[in-house]
Amino acid sequence: MDRRRFLTGAGAVAAGVAGPFAGVAEAGARGGVRPVPGYGPLRPVPDARDGLVRLFLPDGFRYRSFNAAGETFPDGSRVPGRHDGMAAFRGPRGSTILVRNHEVNGPVGAFGDPARAYDPAAGGGTATLRVTPYGEVLAGGPSLNGTMMNCSGGPMPWGAWVTCEETVNGPDVGNDFSGGDNSKLTQKHGYVFEVPITGVARPVPIRSAGRFAHESAAFDPVSGALYLTEDNFGFPSGFYRYLPPKHPLRAGRILDGGRLEMLAVRDEDGKDLSAGQPAGAVYRTRWVEIAEPDPEFTGTPSNDTAVRAVSRQGLDQGAAIFSRLEGAVHHHGTVYFVSTQGGATGDTPPSGFGKGRGQVWAYETWSGRLKLAYESPGSTVLDLPDNVTASPRGTLVLCEDGAGDNFLRGLTRRGEIFDFARLAPVAGDPGAEFAGSTFGPGGRTLYVNIQSNQGVSFAIWGPWHRGGF
Repeated sequence: MDRRRFLTGAGAVAAGVAGPFAGVAEAGARGGVRPVPGYGPLRPVPDARDGLVRLFLPDGFRYRSFNAAGETFPDGSRVPGRHDGMAAFRGPRGSTILVRNHEVNGPVGAFGDPARAYDPAAGGGTATLRVTPYGEVLAGGPSLNGTMMNCSGGPMPWGAWVTCEETVNGPDVGNDFSGGDNSKLTQKHGYVFEVPITGVARPVPIRSAGRFAHESAAFDPVSGALYLTEDNFGFPSGFYRYLPPKHPLRAGRILDGGRLEMLAVRDEDGKDLSAGQPAGAVYRTRWVEIAEPDPEFTGTPSNDTAVRAVSRQGLDQGAAIFSRLEGAVHHHGTVYFVSTQGGATGDTPPSGFGKGRGQVWAYETWSGRLKLAYESPGSTVLDLPDNVTASPRGTLVLCEDGAGDNFLRGLTRRGEIFDFARLAPVAGDPGAEFAGSTFGPGGRTLYVNIQSNQGVSFAIWGPWHRGGF
Protein backbone atom coordinates (compact mmCIF):
# COMPACT_ATOMS: atom_id res chain seq x y z
CA MET A 1 0.00 0.00 0.00
CA ASP A 2 1.44 3.39 -0.92
CA ARG A 3 1.71 6.35 1.44
CA ARG A 4 -1.22 8.24 -0.13
CA ARG A 5 -3.62 5.38 0.62
CA PHE A 6 -2.25 5.07 4.16
CA LEU A 7 -2.82 8.76 4.80
CA THR A 8 -6.34 8.68 3.34
CA GLY A 9 -7.41 5.77 5.53
CA ALA A 10 -5.82 7.19 8.65
CA GLY A 11 -7.33 10.59 7.94
CA ALA A 12 -10.83 9.16 8.32
CA VAL A 13 -9.96 8.01 11.81
CA ALA A 14 -8.35 11.33 12.69
CA ALA A 15 -11.46 13.14 11.51
CA GLY A 16 -13.50 11.41 14.20
CA VAL A 17 -14.82 8.23 12.59
CA ALA A 18 -15.02 5.58 15.31
CA GLY A 19 -12.36 2.94 14.93
CA PRO A 20 -13.13 -0.79 15.19
CA PHE A 21 -12.24 -0.86 18.89
CA ALA A 22 -14.41 2.08 19.91
CA GLY A 23 -16.15 0.13 22.67
CA VAL A 24 -13.30 -1.96 24.02
CA ALA A 25 -12.10 0.35 26.80
CA GLU A 26 -15.49 0.63 28.48
CA ALA A 27 -16.48 -3.03 28.13
CA GLY A 28 -13.06 -4.46 28.91
CA ALA A 29 -12.53 -2.44 32.05
CA ARG A 30 -15.59 -4.07 33.62
CA GLY A 31 -13.73 -7.39 33.48
CA GLY A 32 -16.94 -9.37 33.01
CA VAL A 33 -17.03 -12.76 31.33
CA ARG A 34 -20.03 -13.07 29.02
CA PRO A 35 -20.98 -15.47 26.21
CA VAL A 36 -19.02 -14.34 23.18
CA PRO A 37 -18.75 -15.25 19.49
CA GLY A 38 -16.00 -17.83 20.01
CA TYR A 39 -15.59 -21.14 18.24
CA GLY A 40 -16.79 -23.69 20.80
CA PRO A 41 -15.00 -26.11 23.14
CA LEU A 42 -11.36 -27.02 22.58
CA ARG A 43 -10.51 -30.61 21.68
CA PRO A 44 -7.21 -32.45 21.08
CA VAL A 45 -6.24 -32.22 17.41
CA PRO A 46 -3.45 -34.28 15.83
CA ASP A 47 -0.65 -32.45 14.05
CA ALA A 48 -0.92 -32.87 10.26
CA ARG A 49 2.85 -33.35 10.19
CA ASP A 50 3.13 -36.47 12.34
CA GLY A 51 -0.17 -37.16 14.11
CA LEU A 52 0.98 -36.09 17.59
CA VAL A 53 -1.34 -33.85 19.62
CA ARG A 54 0.35 -30.51 20.23
CA LEU A 55 -2.67 -28.19 20.24
CA PHE A 56 -6.26 -28.20 21.47
CA LEU A 57 -8.52 -26.40 18.98
CA PRO A 58 -12.25 -25.96 18.21
CA ASP A 59 -14.02 -28.36 15.85
CA GLY A 60 -13.14 -27.85 12.21
CA PHE A 61 -9.64 -26.42 12.74
CA ARG A 62 -6.45 -28.16 11.70
CA TYR A 63 -2.75 -27.34 11.93
CA ARG A 64 0.75 -28.38 10.92
CA SER A 65 3.97 -27.77 12.87
CA PHE A 66 7.15 -26.88 11.01
CA ASN A 67 10.74 -25.68 11.32
CA ALA A 68 11.38 -27.01 14.83
CA ALA A 69 14.53 -26.26 16.81
CA GLY A 70 17.40 -28.59 15.91
CA GLU A 71 16.17 -29.22 12.36
CA THR A 72 17.85 -27.64 9.36
CA PHE A 73 16.67 -24.77 7.19
CA PRO A 74 16.36 -25.45 3.45
CA ASP A 75 19.71 -23.65 3.07
CA GLY A 76 21.32 -26.31 5.28
CA SER A 77 21.92 -24.24 8.43
CA ARG A 78 20.60 -25.28 11.85
CA VAL A 79 17.32 -23.93 13.29
CA PRO A 80 17.90 -22.37 16.74
CA GLY A 81 15.33 -22.57 19.54
CA ARG A 82 13.30 -19.98 21.42
CA HIS A 83 10.99 -19.09 18.49
CA ASP A 84 9.32 -15.78 19.40
CA GLY A 85 7.85 -12.70 17.66
CA MET A 86 6.92 -13.05 13.99
CA ALA A 87 5.18 -11.32 11.08
CA ALA A 88 3.67 -12.58 7.83
CA PHE A 89 3.97 -10.97 4.39
CA ARG A 90 2.55 -11.85 0.97
CA GLY A 91 4.91 -14.09 -1.00
CA PRO A 92 4.98 -15.22 -4.63
CA ARG A 93 2.46 -17.69 -6.09
CA GLY A 94 0.16 -17.80 -3.05
CA SER A 95 2.91 -18.36 -0.51
CA THR A 96 3.58 -16.49 2.73
CA ILE A 97 6.89 -14.99 3.85
CA LEU A 98 7.47 -15.26 7.60
CA VAL A 99 10.16 -13.34 9.46
CA ARG A 100 10.65 -14.91 12.91
CA ASN A 101 12.67 -13.99 15.99
CA HIS A 102 14.79 -16.33 18.09
CA GLU A 103 15.11 -15.13 21.70
CA VAL A 104 18.46 -16.77 22.48
CA ASN A 105 20.51 -15.30 25.32
CA GLY A 106 24.16 -15.59 26.29
CA PRO A 107 27.47 -15.78 24.41
CA VAL A 108 26.65 -19.13 22.80
CA GLY A 109 27.87 -18.31 19.29
CA ALA A 110 25.96 -17.11 16.24
CA PHE A 111 23.77 -19.45 14.22
CA GLY A 112 24.15 -19.34 10.46
CA ASP A 113 27.21 -17.72 8.87
CA PRO A 114 29.34 -16.09 11.61
CA ALA A 115 30.96 -13.83 9.01
CA ARG A 116 27.60 -12.04 8.61
CA ALA A 117 26.92 -11.76 12.34
CA TYR A 118 26.54 -8.47 14.21
CA ASP A 119 28.28 -10.16 17.15
CA PRO A 120 29.76 -13.62 16.39
CA ALA A 121 29.42 -14.53 20.08
CA ALA A 122 25.64 -13.94 20.33
CA GLY A 123 23.10 -16.64 19.49
CA GLY A 124 19.89 -14.74 18.71
CA GLY A 125 18.52 -13.24 15.52
CA THR A 126 15.86 -13.81 12.88
CA ALA A 127 14.97 -16.43 10.30
CA THR A 128 13.01 -15.82 7.11
CA LEU A 129 10.85 -18.59 5.66
CA ARG A 130 8.62 -18.98 2.64
CA VAL A 131 5.73 -21.33 3.43
CA THR A 132 2.37 -22.46 2.10
CA PRO A 133 -0.90 -21.65 3.92
CA TYR A 134 -0.67 -25.19 5.34
CA GLY A 135 2.76 -24.86 6.92
CA GLU A 136 4.84 -26.55 4.23
CA VAL A 137 8.29 -24.93 4.08
CA LEU A 138 9.41 -23.93 0.58
CA ALA A 139 12.56 -21.94 1.38
CA GLY A 140 14.29 -20.24 4.26
CA GLY A 141 17.33 -19.53 6.36
CA PRO A 142 18.92 -17.01 8.74
CA SER A 143 18.26 -13.35 7.89
CA LEU A 144 19.93 -11.64 10.89
CA ASN A 145 22.36 -13.30 13.27
CA GLY A 146 24.66 -12.34 16.09
CA THR A 147 22.02 -10.40 18.00
CA MET A 148 20.64 -11.40 21.40
CA MET A 149 17.28 -11.97 23.09
CA ASN A 150 15.26 -11.08 19.98
CA CYS A 151 11.87 -11.04 21.63
CA SER A 152 9.26 -9.40 19.43
CA GLY A 153 9.14 -6.53 16.93
CA GLY A 154 6.75 -5.38 14.25
CA PRO A 155 6.02 -5.51 10.50
CA MET A 156 6.73 -2.46 8.34
CA PRO A 157 4.51 -1.62 5.33
CA TRP A 158 7.44 -1.24 2.92
CA GLY A 159 8.29 -4.92 3.38
CA ALA A 160 10.46 -5.29 6.46
CA TRP A 161 10.44 -6.55 10.04
CA VAL A 162 11.83 -4.56 12.95
CA THR A 163 13.34 -6.96 15.48
CA CYS A 164 13.95 -5.93 19.09
CA GLU A 165 16.63 -7.06 21.56
CA GLU A 166 15.22 -7.54 25.07
CA THR A 167 18.50 -7.00 26.87
CA VAL A 168 21.33 -4.53 27.45
CA ASN A 169 24.05 -7.16 27.58
CA GLY A 170 27.44 -6.24 26.23
CA PRO A 171 31.11 -6.12 27.18
CA ASP A 172 30.51 -2.78 28.93
CA VAL A 173 27.96 -4.02 31.53
CA GLY A 174 27.76 -6.74 34.19
CA ASN A 175 26.26 -10.15 33.59
CA ASP A 176 22.49 -10.61 33.58
CA PHE A 177 20.26 -13.16 35.34
CA SER A 178 21.28 -15.97 32.97
CA GLY A 179 24.82 -16.09 34.29
CA GLY A 180 26.37 -15.70 30.83
CA ASP A 181 29.78 -14.06 30.58
CA ASN A 182 29.34 -10.64 28.96
CA SER A 183 33.09 -10.23 28.56
CA LYS A 184 32.87 -12.74 25.69
CA LEU A 185 30.58 -10.45 23.69
CA THR A 186 32.10 -8.21 21.04
CA GLN A 187 29.24 -5.70 20.64
CA LYS A 188 26.76 -3.80 22.78
CA HIS A 189 23.19 -5.12 22.69
CA GLY A 190 19.77 -3.68 23.47
CA TYR A 191 18.85 -2.21 20.09
CA VAL A 192 16.36 -2.57 17.26
CA PHE A 193 17.35 -3.76 13.78
CA GLU A 194 15.49 -3.68 10.47
CA VAL A 195 15.25 -6.93 8.51
CA PRO A 196 14.05 -6.95 4.85
CA ILE A 197 11.64 -9.71 3.88
CA THR A 198 13.97 -10.81 1.09
CA GLY A 199 17.66 -11.49 1.50
CA VAL A 200 19.59 -10.83 4.70
CA ALA A 201 19.74 -7.77 6.91
CA ARG A 202 22.60 -5.34 7.26
CA PRO A 203 23.52 -5.94 10.92
CA VAL A 204 23.41 -2.25 11.86
CA PRO A 205 21.44 -1.20 14.97
CA ILE A 206 19.23 1.90 15.08
CA ARG A 207 20.96 3.36 18.11
CA SER A 208 18.83 6.50 18.44
CA ALA A 209 15.80 4.26 19.07
CA GLY A 210 17.35 3.47 22.44
CA ARG A 211 19.35 0.84 24.25
CA PHE A 212 16.97 -0.84 26.68
CA ALA A 213 15.00 -4.07 27.12
CA HIS A 214 13.03 -3.69 23.87
CA GLU A 215 10.04 -5.92 23.27
CA SER A 216 7.77 -4.83 20.38
CA ALA A 217 7.52 -2.20 17.66
CA ALA A 218 4.39 -0.76 16.00
CA PHE A 219 4.59 1.69 13.09
CA ASP A 220 2.17 4.59 12.56
CA PRO A 221 2.02 5.39 8.81
CA VAL A 222 0.65 8.92 9.31
CA SER A 223 3.29 10.38 11.62
CA GLY A 224 6.06 7.94 10.73
CA ALA A 225 6.59 7.22 14.43
CA LEU A 226 7.76 3.84 15.64
CA TYR A 227 6.09 2.96 18.97
CA LEU A 228 8.21 0.76 21.24
CA THR A 229 7.48 -1.28 24.36
CA GLU A 230 9.88 -2.12 27.19
CA ASP A 231 9.87 -5.28 29.29
CA ASN A 232 11.85 -4.63 32.46
CA PHE A 233 10.98 -7.74 34.47
CA GLY A 234 11.93 -6.44 37.91
CA PHE A 235 11.50 -2.69 37.39
CA PRO A 236 9.01 -0.16 35.97
CA SER A 237 8.70 -0.17 32.18
CA GLY A 238 7.95 2.63 29.74
CA PHE A 239 6.04 3.18 26.50
CA TYR A 240 8.17 4.96 23.88
CA ARG A 241 8.03 6.42 20.42
CA TYR A 242 10.95 6.91 18.05
CA LEU A 243 10.66 9.77 15.54
CA PRO A 244 13.10 9.16 12.66
CA PRO A 245 14.74 12.14 10.92
CA LYS A 246 12.81 11.34 7.70
CA HIS A 247 9.40 9.70 7.29
CA PRO A 248 10.13 5.97 6.73
CA LEU A 249 7.57 5.71 3.92
CA ARG A 250 9.62 8.30 2.03
CA ALA A 251 13.01 6.96 3.09
CA GLY A 252 12.03 3.32 2.45
CA ARG A 253 13.49 2.33 5.82
CA ILE A 254 13.91 3.57 9.39
CA LEU A 255 16.83 5.97 9.62
CA ASP A 256 19.03 6.45 12.67
CA GLY A 257 19.57 9.89 14.19
CA GLY A 258 15.99 10.62 15.25
CA ARG A 259 14.39 11.45 18.62
CA LEU A 260 13.30 9.02 21.35
CA GLU A 261 10.44 9.97 23.67
CA MET A 262 8.61 8.34 26.59
CA LEU A 263 4.90 8.60 27.38
CA ALA A 264 3.64 10.57 30.40
CA VAL A 265 0.12 11.29 31.65
CA ARG A 266 -0.75 14.95 31.41
CA ASP A 267 -0.97 16.73 34.78
CA GLU A 268 -0.12 13.50 36.66
CA ASP A 269 3.65 13.12 36.74
CA GLY A 270 4.86 9.60 37.47
CA LYS A 271 1.38 8.11 37.08
CA ASP A 272 1.45 4.44 38.07
CA LEU A 273 -0.55 2.64 35.39
CA SER A 274 0.74 -0.77 36.46
CA ALA A 275 -1.85 -0.85 39.25
CA GLY A 276 -5.53 -1.74 38.89
CA GLN A 277 -7.50 0.77 36.84
CA PRO A 278 -11.05 2.11 37.15
CA ALA A 279 -13.67 1.07 34.63
CA GLY A 280 -13.34 2.99 31.37
CA ALA A 281 -10.02 4.59 32.35
CA VAL A 282 -8.91 7.23 29.82
CA TYR A 283 -5.87 9.52 30.13
CA ARG A 284 -4.60 12.53 28.24
CA THR A 285 -0.90 12.20 27.52
CA ARG A 286 2.27 14.06 26.67
CA TRP A 287 5.76 12.97 25.64
CA VAL A 288 9.11 13.61 27.33
CA GLU A 289 12.37 13.46 25.39
CA ILE A 290 15.15 11.01 26.24
CA ALA A 291 18.38 13.01 26.04
CA GLU A 292 20.70 9.97 25.96
CA PRO A 293 18.95 7.09 24.19
CA ASP A 294 22.25 5.21 23.81
CA PRO A 295 24.09 6.04 27.05
CA GLU A 296 27.82 5.57 27.49
CA PHE A 297 28.69 3.83 30.74
CA THR A 298 31.68 4.54 32.93
CA GLY A 299 33.21 1.55 34.60
CA THR A 300 31.16 -1.61 34.30
CA PRO A 301 27.74 -1.01 35.84
CA SER A 302 25.56 -3.88 36.99
CA ASN A 303 23.03 -5.19 34.50
CA ASP A 304 20.19 -3.91 36.72
CA THR A 305 21.68 -0.39 36.59
CA ALA A 306 22.28 -0.49 32.83
CA VAL A 307 18.83 -1.81 31.96
CA ARG A 308 17.24 1.21 33.70
CA ALA A 309 19.55 3.89 32.26
CA VAL A 310 17.08 4.98 29.56
CA SER A 311 13.81 4.59 31.47
CA ARG A 312 15.15 6.56 34.44
CA GLN A 313 15.63 9.56 32.17
CA GLY A 314 11.94 9.49 31.34
CA LEU A 315 10.75 8.69 34.85
CA ASP A 316 12.74 11.64 36.21
CA GLN A 317 10.63 13.85 33.92
CA GLY A 318 7.31 12.37 35.05
CA ALA A 319 6.84 9.52 32.55
CA ALA A 320 4.14 6.96 33.29
CA ILE A 321 4.93 3.65 34.96
CA PHE A 322 3.82 0.36 33.43
CA SER A 323 4.44 -3.28 34.28
CA ARG A 324 6.26 -5.39 31.71
CA LEU A 325 5.13 -3.97 28.37
CA GLU A 326 5.30 -6.70 25.75
CA GLY A 327 3.27 -7.15 22.54
CA ALA A 328 2.11 -4.19 20.44
CA VAL A 329 0.18 -3.82 17.19
CA HIS A 330 -1.00 -0.80 15.15
CA HIS A 331 -4.59 -1.00 13.90
CA HIS A 332 -6.72 1.81 12.44
CA GLY A 333 -4.87 4.70 14.06
CA THR A 334 -4.50 3.00 17.45
CA VAL A 335 -1.56 1.16 18.99
CA TYR A 336 -2.69 -1.70 21.23
CA PHE A 337 -0.03 -2.81 23.69
CA VAL A 338 0.07 -5.37 26.47
CA SER A 339 1.12 -4.94 30.10
CA THR A 340 1.81 -8.54 31.06
CA GLN A 341 1.61 -8.11 34.84
CA GLY A 342 -0.49 -4.97 35.01
CA GLY A 343 -3.72 -4.66 36.95
CA ALA A 344 -5.03 -5.95 40.26
CA THR A 345 -6.50 -9.40 40.79
CA GLY A 346 -7.17 -11.72 43.70
CA ASP A 347 -4.73 -14.31 42.36
CA THR A 348 -1.36 -15.07 43.89
CA PRO A 349 0.83 -12.23 42.56
CA PRO A 350 3.48 -13.24 40.00
CA SER A 351 7.14 -12.50 40.64
CA GLY A 352 8.68 -9.37 39.15
CA PHE A 353 7.33 -5.84 38.90
CA GLY A 354 3.53 -5.78 38.70
CA LYS A 355 1.02 -7.85 40.64
CA GLY A 356 -1.83 -8.28 38.17
CA ARG A 357 -2.69 -10.83 35.50
CA GLY A 358 -2.52 -8.46 32.56
CA GLN A 359 -3.81 -5.33 30.88
CA VAL A 360 -4.33 -4.32 27.26
CA TRP A 361 -3.90 -0.60 26.55
CA ALA A 362 -4.99 1.42 23.52
CA TYR A 363 -3.09 4.56 22.50
CA GLU A 364 -4.80 6.70 19.86
CA THR A 365 -2.01 8.12 17.72
CA TRP A 366 -4.26 10.84 16.30
CA SER A 367 -5.67 12.15 19.62
CA GLY A 368 -2.97 11.28 22.13
CA ARG A 369 -5.52 9.59 24.40
CA LEU A 370 -4.61 6.44 26.29
CA LYS A 371 -7.45 4.02 27.08
CA LEU A 372 -7.66 0.82 29.06
CA ALA A 373 -8.86 -1.80 26.60
CA TYR A 374 -8.99 -4.72 29.05
CA GLU A 375 -7.82 -5.68 32.53
CA SER A 376 -7.79 -9.33 33.51
CA PRO A 377 -10.06 -10.18 36.46
CA GLY A 378 -8.12 -13.39 37.13
CA SER A 379 -5.80 -16.01 35.67
CA THR A 380 -8.63 -18.31 34.54
CA VAL A 381 -9.87 -15.56 32.20
CA LEU A 382 -6.58 -14.12 30.93
CA ASP A 383 -3.21 -15.06 32.39
CA LEU A 384 -0.15 -12.88 31.66
CA PRO A 385 -0.77 -11.88 28.01
CA ASP A 386 2.35 -11.37 25.91
CA ASN A 387 2.45 -11.09 22.10
CA VAL A 388 -0.58 -9.61 20.33
CA THR A 389 -1.89 -9.28 16.79
CA ALA A 390 -5.16 -8.20 15.18
CA SER A 391 -7.41 -10.42 13.06
CA PRO A 392 -8.98 -9.23 9.79
CA ARG A 393 -12.19 -8.47 11.75
CA GLY A 394 -10.25 -6.41 14.28
CA THR A 395 -10.34 -8.91 17.16
CA LEU A 396 -7.08 -9.05 19.09
CA VAL A 397 -5.24 -12.37 19.42
CA LEU A 398 -3.44 -12.62 22.77
CA CYS A 399 -0.64 -15.13 23.47
CA GLU A 400 -0.48 -16.15 27.13
CA ASP A 401 2.67 -16.55 29.20
CA GLY A 402 1.24 -18.05 32.40
CA ALA A 403 2.58 -20.74 34.70
CA GLY A 404 -0.24 -23.24 34.01
CA ASP A 405 -2.02 -24.05 30.76
CA ASN A 406 -1.29 -21.45 28.10
CA PHE A 407 -4.01 -20.30 25.70
CA LEU A 408 -4.48 -18.21 22.62
CA ARG A 409 -7.34 -15.88 23.62
CA GLY A 410 -9.46 -13.58 21.50
CA LEU A 411 -10.39 -10.08 22.71
CA THR A 412 -13.35 -8.73 20.74
CA ARG A 413 -14.10 -5.11 19.93
CA ARG A 414 -16.62 -5.09 22.79
CA GLY A 415 -14.08 -6.23 25.35
CA GLU A 416 -15.15 -9.89 25.40
CA ILE A 417 -12.64 -12.71 25.94
CA PHE A 418 -12.84 -16.18 24.40
CA ASP A 419 -10.51 -19.19 24.14
CA PHE A 420 -9.23 -20.30 20.75
CA ALA A 421 -6.31 -22.67 21.38
CA ARG A 422 -4.56 -24.43 24.26
CA LEU A 423 -0.98 -25.66 24.18
CA ALA A 424 -0.41 -29.31 25.07
CA PRO A 425 2.38 -29.78 27.65
CA VAL A 426 5.86 -29.73 26.11
CA ALA A 427 7.94 -32.56 27.59
CA GLY A 428 10.84 -31.23 29.61
CA ASP A 429 9.84 -27.57 29.26
CA PRO A 430 6.95 -26.50 31.52
CA GLY A 431 7.67 -22.86 30.62
CA ALA A 432 6.76 -23.28 26.95
CA GLU A 433 4.37 -20.58 25.73
CA PHE A 434 2.60 -19.21 22.67
CA ALA A 435 4.37 -16.37 20.84
CA GLY A 436 4.48 -14.54 17.53
CA SER A 437 0.87 -14.94 16.36
CA THR A 438 0.28 -13.40 12.93
CA PHE A 439 -2.35 -13.87 10.23
CA GLY A 440 -1.16 -14.65 6.74
CA PRO A 441 -2.35 -12.73 3.65
CA GLY A 442 -6.13 -12.70 3.43
CA GLY A 443 -6.55 -14.03 6.96
CA ARG A 444 -6.71 -17.63 5.75
CA THR A 445 -4.03 -18.98 8.10
CA LEU A 446 -2.92 -18.05 11.60
CA TYR A 447 0.79 -18.65 12.10
CA VAL A 448 2.05 -18.90 15.67
CA ASN A 449 5.18 -20.07 17.51
CA ILE A 450 5.94 -21.99 20.66
CA GLN A 451 8.71 -20.28 22.58
CA SER A 452 10.70 -23.11 24.09
CA ASN A 453 14.13 -24.66 23.88
CA GLN A 454 12.23 -27.11 21.66
CA GLY A 455 10.58 -24.23 19.78
CA VAL A 456 8.43 -24.80 16.72
CA SER A 457 6.09 -22.88 14.40
CA PHE A 458 2.47 -23.73 13.52
CA ALA A 459 0.09 -22.98 10.67
CA ILE A 460 -3.58 -23.12 11.78
CA TRP A 461 -6.49 -23.05 9.35
CA GLY A 462 -10.22 -23.66 9.50
CA PRO A 463 -13.68 -22.03 9.58
CA TRP A 464 -12.70 -18.54 10.76
CA HIS A 465 -16.09 -17.15 9.71
CA ARG A 466 -17.83 -19.06 12.54
CA GLY A 467 -16.42 -16.92 15.34
CA GLY A 468 -14.83 -13.72 16.51
CA PHE A 469 -11.65 -13.77 14.40
